[in-house]
Amino acid sequence: MSEPRVVLVTGSTSGIGQATARRFAARGDTVVLNSVRSVEAGARAAASIPGAHYVQADIAKDEDCERLVHEVLDRCGHLDVLVNNAGVTKVIAHRDLRAASLDVWRAIFDVNVFGTWNLTVHAIDALRERHGAIVNVSSLAGLRATGSSIPYASSKAAVNHMTTLLAKSVGPEVRVNAVAPGLVDTPWTAEWDDIRESVRRVAPLRRSGTPDDVAEIIVALALSSYVTGQVVAVDGGLSIAT
Repeated sequence: MSEPRVVLVTGSTSGIGQATARRFAARGDTVVLNSVRSVEAGARAAASIPGAHYVQADIAKDEDCERLVHEVLDRCGHLDVLVNNAGVTKVIAHRDLRAASLDVWRAIFDVNVFGTWNLTVHAIDALRERHGAIVNVSSLAGLRATGSSIPYASSKAAVNHMTTLLAKSVGPEVRVNAVAPGLVDTPWTAEWDDIRESVRRVAPLRRSGTPDDVAEIIVALALSSYVTGQVVAVDGGLSIAT
């Protein structure tokens, strides 16, 4: 096994984030979990993962981004991998333009785009010191005309382009990649039975994804020393079938 890393995973009290934290920890890496509200769940998750830490922070707030990075460095000494997983959405039919108000756009972009950017900026010096890696969690909605709402899909398209631009800007010291999951069985999607059945009919792999399916690729991208600037669809082939 290679030298253990220090890994910060935002939005990691459930779903893809927690699965990613557990995969890194299984390698022997030190993991820092994060959430904005689920403090008790975060503390329980950290207690169940050997050597893990939990830090409450809202990445939509500049001061919280700065504090989060400082706490990681104070507790762990350095930072090798940043997984920008925290995100929000609101389910709005794409035809319902009025429901997608500017307040909705701002709330989604504050976390998905501006929070991802701001935390990255605060962490970049520490990552440069370790020749580290960033993996952004985007969505198939950022690659295709789909998604829970137009503001959400647009935010993930912005994350995809941010990923490639960052990779050009912070290399060779830091590598930056993203995963773009299709439908994944998480608490967010628990009631999306119609969409899940559609994916089962259409996707070549005939099923929706699991958090661990996505976590596997996140860890691989974080460890791959010659991959940067890529947005990898993790969708069971759905994007090639529609």
